[in-house]
Amino acid sequence: MAAHHGEWVEPVNTTYRGDVRVFELPPNPQGIAALQMLNILENFNLAEKGFNSADYLHLQIEAKKLAFADRAKFYADPDFNPSHEETVAWLISKEYAAERAKLIDMSKAAETVEPGTPPSARALAAGWPSTAAAQSLDEKAGDTMFLTVADDEGTMISLIQSNYEGFGSGLVIPGLGFGLQDRGSLFNMKAGTANQYEPDKRPFHTIIPGFATKKDADGVEQPWMSFGVMGGNIQPQGHTQIMCNIIDFGMNPQEAGDAARYTHSGSSQPTGQIMTHGGNTQLEGGVCASVAANLTGRGHSLSRGANGGGYQSITRQNVEGSGWSYVGATEMRKDGIAAGY
Repeated sequence: MAAHHGEWVEPVNTTYRGDVRVFELPPNPQGIAALQMLNILENFNLAEKGFNSADYLHLQIEAKKLAFADRAKFYADPDFNPSHEETVAWLISKEYAAERAKLIDMSKAAETVEPGTPPSARALAAGWPSTAAAQSLDEKAGDTMFLTVADDEGTMISLIQSNYEGFGSGLVIPGLGFGLQDRGSLFNMKAGTANQYEPDKRPFHTIIPGFATKKDADGVEQPWMSFGVMGGNIQPQGHTQIMCNIIDFGMNPQEAGDAARYTHSGSSQPTGQIMTHGGNTQLEGGVCASVAANLTGRGHSLSRGANGGGYQSITRQNVEGSGWSYVGATEMRKDGIAAGY
């Protein structure tokens, strides 16, 4: 504990549909899963398929399975992977996404998904395991908060914090009043895996703040959106759906969060579980029955219910003739507030 220290980490990014650049934290968090999903989905015309159509949801779910197969194998403490930068660059490359997109069968849901194979000998030499029964590690209790703040000078902050399960470890620092988290439970206890437990090692974890820039009329990238979606394994799925809702379907920031979502669980996990039967997808009530029936016909295992998670954002927008302003959004699924002064 005495040797622990925080680090400034350089975020990684990918573009989506040309004008938007999405930033996420690299492993040991799961941020690049959202970038991988967006890169895969960019190979398809989502707007043409229609919001929450069977084809659209099928593509979202299958892209998630592909990204999470890589997440299960590769996402771990970068200090224990000498090829970390090369591996991340490969995982979020457009070329790799195009290869993965070709694996999606539009007529059938995948029951099993293999991770990709790094192209370089150096990455292969890093000791990455082979993935070999499906279990969701979605966080069950409400323990995460997301906060985004922006000031009148244009500074925008995206912040997320979590104790993990419920009240974390249950240990409170005497005299200070805050509890310690228990995310060490997200190690893989099998030796030889990327996320195996080792001294001085950080475990895989799920909390990811998001940020995006957008090109202005002159083609210059400007700060655009500070956002987050709480909810364990929901987070990269939520980040991806928010971006698609706004960019592909023209929703405003509040609509993007309130729109009906899917959540897929049961993918392979960095803690060792492996998807063998395709997992389960929970659809919210806003997805019509005919779409659900179509997805069932493709082999998706479905359930109904309100998804977890919790989206909030601040978006910077240009106002013609008067510079720029902010728009705050907080979704309807949990407590939250958007306030300006």
